[in-house]
Formats: sequence, structure tokens, C-alpha cells
Amino acid sequence: MYRTHTCGELRLADKGKKVTLSGWVQKSRKLGGMTFIDLRDRYGITQLVAEADSPAGAAASELGREYVIKASGEVLERESKNAKMPTGDIEIRLESIEILNRSSVPPFTIEEQSDGGEDLRAKYRYLDLRRPPLQRALALRHRLAHEVRNYLDAQGFMEIETPCLIKSTPEGARDFVVPSRMNPGTFYALPQSPQTFKQLLMVAGYDRYFQIVRCFRDEDLRADRQPEFTQIDCEMSFVEQEDVLSTFEGMMRQMFKNALGVDIPNPLPRMSWYDAMDKYGSDKPDIRFGMEIHEVSELVKGCGFGVFDESAYIGAIAVPGAAEYTRKQLDELTEWVKRPQVGAKGLVYVKLNADGSIKSSVDKFYGPEKLQEVAASCGAATGDLLLLMCGDKRKTQNRLGVLRIEMGNRLGLRNPEVFAPLWIVDFPLLEWSEEDGRFYAMHHPFTAPKPEHEKWFYSDAKEDLERVCANAYDFVLNGTELGGGSIRIHNADMQKRMFEVLGIGPEEAEYKFGFIINAFKFGAPPHGGLAFGFDRVCALFGGQETIRDYIAFPKNNQGRDVMIDSPSRIDDSQMEELFLSSTAKA
Repeated sequence: MYRTHTCGELRLADKGKKVTLSGWVQKSRKLGGMTFIDLRDRYGITQLVAEADSPAGAAASELGREYVIKASGEVLERESKNAKMPTGDIEIRLESIEILNRSSVPPFTIEEQSDGGEDLRAKYRYLDLRRPPLQRALALRHRLAHEVRNYLDAQGFMEIETPCLIKSTPEGARDFVVPSRMNPGTFYALPQSPQTFKQLLMVAGYDRYFQIVRCFRDEDLRADRQPEFTQIDCEMSFVEQEDVLSTFEGMMRQMFKNALGVDIPNPLPRMSWYDAMDKYGSDKPDIRFGMEIHEVSELVKGCGFGVFDESAYIGAIAVPGAAEYTRKQLDELTEWVKRPQVGAKGLVYVKLNADGSIKSSVDKFYGPEKLQEVAASCGAATGDLLLLMCGDKRKTQNRLGVLRIEMGNRLGLRNPEVFAPLWIVDFPLLEWSEEDGRFYAMHHPFTAPKPEHEKWFYSDAKEDLERVCANAYDFVLNGTELGGGSIRIHNADMQKRMFEVLGIGPEEAEYKFGFIINAFKFGAPPHGGLAFGFDRVCALFGGQETIRDYIAFPKNNQGRDVMIDSPSRIDDSQMEELFLSSTAKA
């Protein structure tokens, strides 16, 4: 028997027991005639004590970091207890040590806080995964997956797998493609989501489907993106929007309660896309703090400041307690908003100083009375800082939204232990691209318009189509979109109309989506669903912004797995077998 207990299990109530533990040596230190060993497994750490003149003493002197050992002895009460460790009241007086495997000196410390850089730890990911923070992250992921399955099973959902080798239908992110050896010159695609398959399952009569599924998108990466990721993918038949929202509010409520012990509002707040953009400059607003956007166009136009007078929209946010910002800090902030990631041309400030005076970067054009009027319209008080931007309405709102989040970060208003979920509803169905001169689907081409907007959906007028709202919804938490979905188009004629609006001709539609159009001809039920980004759910539940620690073997920002050196070239015989040739340079 390698072990009778784990390294995180024993307590003072086990005093006097003869036990056997197995694990990795966290550290070993000699004090007088005794060797103290911290033995670790994924359950915790237990202190072992080997006396120099005992049978275990000789073996203890050979131990190094990360040696794998089996240790047997008696549970004793510690003289110097460690309140920071769950096992800190006891130690094991060793009778024997068996070295199961020796270890090279690890390239970084495998402790709560490691001395290894991100790249080094990625190369030795299997060692980094021994560290407690990552063990906690993956344990949380496991618990959340368990809660998802328990809840959906209780709600009558059936877990059904869908294919990973499918047809390429590029519409949005790039596909990863896989050459077919048996069908020369043709390619599979890896699914960006199981969207069409789950709709086909609704046609097939499986009215409540779910899957915790791997998805693939060849897109630029960031902290909350990976080329392969996991979705909680769900679909339901004979439902309206309210049915979907209430079902998955219940799922999130259970996950919060059972995994974190947190109660979230019942029901959750809802906000239209238009209100979210007007107030927060984002369709995924962080509502943990205020600092809402206010339009001040009518108040500041016509006062001789040409930049404002010639702008379509002027918006402002009131930053609480930031009037103490120095000129240097304000100049730095102005340069910050000019970065390409924000894209603003400049920034106007108004300081409501603690002594009652008002200082502005546009004092030449606006007197204290006018500035006080602007401040009052934004709900600003003495000690606050007003920040103003102008330009195209949506672009300016978006830039103010980015600035709002930045100021929230700088002022410590985004507490990761506070959770503020909400639904965003009533999205525009379509987005017009001036560059391409065509409409794109804001979500995907299978999203249905709201029933009351169908009259505009079938209009040929651009202004009518821009008025159409989608029967769609997003679940947003702390400024991150965790999930999104919609009521789907289930009528073949409506689906053809959507392709027509998107500029997808009959031949192209038949080639790319003929299978689902044909399926709709055979009695497709009304249906809808949504998908949650499971990696993002895990990260936010864990209080982190990056999803990498919640994925066992993630890729880096270049989409590479530096541990296994992937992607990599294949040899010439494989290329020939797949009927491929390449002149590309590495």
C-alpha cells in the first residue's frame, strides 16, 4: 500500500495512528539530530520528522526537492503548531522512508509563489501544475463542471457529443482546417462551436441538449482567449426568450451558491444593448461601480470651442475623488487615450476642487457657471474629475467605456470578490460595414429577429434593417461576456431571407448551409439556446482575468505550446500522403 491517507487529510484527532503517506518532497531541512520534511500531494502538505538515529534517518539525508517518496510512521501532536496549514497541528514521526523516484533539481520553486517566469513555467507546465494555485484553479474547474452537469441533468437536458471534423463555413473567426488523406484536395474544419449541429438535434427531436465541448478559433489571442477553448453549449425546443433566461439564471445561481457560497440577485437585472452602450460604452458593462457616461452635447456646443462645436456627440464620465490628479497625471492620461487600443484624439478635463474652485483644460471657452452645469448633469460632486471626449457617437461611447474601466482599475473599484451579473438583451440583429458596403450578423446568421421587428426585417430599406433587434441575449459578469445566445431561425424561408440580407447568394448558401436549410423543411420546432465560455466562467469565479491557469495545458500568446513545441512541421512523407506541398518559411 502506497498510502493510507493523503497529505492534506490528517488532523489532531488522528493522533497515535500508524499511517503511510506518499508524495513529493517540497523541502527538507536538518535541525540538530532531526530532519524535517514537507511532503506534498494535490491535497495538501504534511510535516514529517525523521530522527538521525532512526531507520528513516539515513534515507532522509538523501532526499532532494521533488523526490517521490513513501513514508510511514506515527501521527504526533506538534509542539510548534502552524495555524496557516490545515495539517499544522500534527506531524508524522517516521519509522521508514522509501524513495520511489529521484528528481533532478526543478528549474523553479514549486510553491505558492514561484520564482519562475511565465515562459519557463510554460515550458515545464507539468511542474507548474504541482503548485497549489493551479491545483486550486483546476479543482474549481472540476467543481463547476460537476455543478453544470448536475443542474442540467435535473432539468431534463441530455448530453450529446457532436463532431470535431466538420465543414468549413467561414463567417467570423478563421477556421482551423485539417486535410483529408482519403479525399485528396479537401479539408475538414474544426468547429468554432457546435451551432448547426445543436440546431439539427432540435430538428431531430432532442428538445434539451447540452455539451461541455471543445471549440476552435484561429484568431489573435489575449488573456481571456485561447485557440482551443471550452463552451457549456445548450439548446432547447419549444421555448421563448424568457424560458431560456430563467433556465440558465438558475444554473448560474446554483454554480455561485454551491461553488462559492455566493447568492446572486433573483431575478438578475436586464439591460438593453442600447442602454449599455449609452451608459457604459460597452455591451459587456461592469456594473460594480458607477461612473456612467452622460451625453453633454447640448450643454457644451455653441460656446466657441470648435472641437466640440463640430462634433456629432460629446460624452463625459465623472471620476469620484480624482480632482486631486496633478497636471502630470492628466497629461499621462491624455496620452493613454491616444494609444491605438483606445483611439481618441484627445481628452478634456474639468476638476471640481475640494476648495470649491473649478479648473478645466478649456477654461478659455467655458466659465465656472457653465462647467458647474455640465458637472451637475453628470452627477459630479466636489472632489470629482470630469473627463470628456467627442466624435462619432458609438466610437466615442466605446472610448469612454474603455477609459471608465481604466479609471475603475486605477481607483480599485473592480473588486474581484464582488460579483455583479446581468443580462444584455435587444441587440441589433445586423451591423453595417461601410468598408464592405454590406450587413454582417452581429451574432451569427441563425439568430432570429424579434417577432415585432419582422416587418423591418423583410424591408429592403437600409434604415429599416438597422432598426431590427435580435431575439438575442448575453450573460455578462464584471465586465466580461460569459455567455450568449438567441432564439434561432427555424423557418427555411426566414433563413433564406437572412442569407439574402447578408449578401450570401443562393448557391453559396446551399454550398455552405444547405444541410440546415433542408432540415428546416422537415418540421423544425421553435428553438433557442446559449453557450457559456467555460474557461472564462472558471477564471472569474476564481477572481482572475486570465484563463490560462484554469486550462491544464494552454497555449501562449503566439498560439504555441512551448512544452511540446507545437505547432511543428511534419515530415515530407506525411505531406505527400496528405497531397500537400509548402514553400512557406518557418
